[in-house]
Amino acid sequence: MKNAENTAGSWQRRWLPPPLAVDAKERLRACLGAFLGILMTGLVVRAAFGTGQALPLLIAPMGASAVLLFGLPASPMAQPWSMLGGNMLSAAAGVLCARLIPDPAAAAGIAVAAAIGVMFAMRCLHPPGGAVAMTAVIGGPAIHDAGFSFVFFPVGLNCLLMLLAAIAYNNLTRRRYPHLPVHDHANTHQTRDATPGDRLGFTTEDLDEVLKEYNQVLDVSRDELESLILQTEMHAYRRRFGEITCADIMSRDVVAVEFGTDMEEAWALLRRHHVKALPVVDRARRVIGIVTVADFMKHADLDLYEGFDAKLRRFIRRTRGTDSDKAEVVGQIMTRQVKTVAEDMHVVELVPLVSEAEMHHIPVVDKERRLAGIVTQSDLIVALYRGRLNDMMTREAGNAKQAVA
Repeated sequence: MKNAENTAGSWQRRWLPPPLAVDAKERLRACLGAFLGILMTGLVVRAAFGTGQALPLLIAPMGASAVLLFGLPASPMAQPWSMLGGNMLSAAAGVLCARLIPDPAAAAGIAVAAAIGVMFAMRCLHPPGGAVAMTAVIGGPAIHDAGFSFVFFPVGLNCLLMLLAAIAYNNLTRRRYPHLPVHDHANTHQTRDATPGDRLGFTTEDLDEVLKEYNQVLDVSRDELESLILQTEMHAYRRRFGEITCADIMSRDVVAVEFGTDMEEAWALLRRHHVKALPVVDRARRVIGIVTVADFMKHADLDLYEGFDAKLRRFIRRTRGTDSDKAEVVGQIMTRQVKTVAEDMHVVELVPLVSEAEMHHIPVVDKERRLAGIVTQSDLIVALYRGRLNDMMTREAGNAKQAVA
């Protein structure tokens, strides 16, 4: 009996795929998006051309495209050029094969093969394109009579309407589409050094080499794959070093200013407390910006070789009277697009902000978005050091127990 159960379990593990790591909300989102995309496309085409057309208003491969556009919006095969170019070029390949090859079976096979080759060459691999190419061959007299106009109607129009629906729906439901690369490995200091995040661990060249050796098409973009690997490393760090949050390492007695704080007062606070940044808050202590030493320097239009001190003094000095052609309060020079983090965020998630986004001072907010503290590069370095030290001590204690046993 046990052998039979083990055999059945082995068969399931070998042939059945593991469950998808997608919750019910995401599944419903994909289903609803496909429904709305197909519905909108059909209604618009019918309103524009009526129901008396010999050609179908909707072609069947749009259903397969909908699966990609709404179920896998991050896939390289679901991106706009892949969808539009893949379907239309495949349609052209199918029409050409239908005209040149009299045998339908041979024409269908060659059309699909040609479509795949063209999509590879034009970097627009889109699986439904194979179905579009076959539709052009076996779709019937109306499609054959349409010739190359089939590429534009219904194929091109269907694709365009579906793309518009996908762009609107995915972004409204907080799925970035089109899925553009997010990782920039360029050194912002314009030197040949790699960015801090690329100096340890794997590099982009390592990933490129592995993908070259794999030599198969992945249904995930290179950028997304890199992001998943980095998130896996961060998850492993959290598991090994424990939950060290921003609330554990942040400075709580934070010197902050308001929008209308005078420049002189803000500069004096920076000097008095030996800090380089001041969060700017409203009356409810919610963060609305941040002002740094760099903001003062930038807006003062300083030149290192021409009266640096004098220019800075003139800039921060309060203007007497009512008219002024320069900034007078902090709110006029602060950085408005300020990134804040939550108290319960793990410190490892701060690493990309500090190393790649070059954020040296990060305000920490509570559940009501009020200023609770601030984290600096020094705080993060100490946290990572202590986490590493604790991990080493735990390992040594475990090894000592094993030796005694």
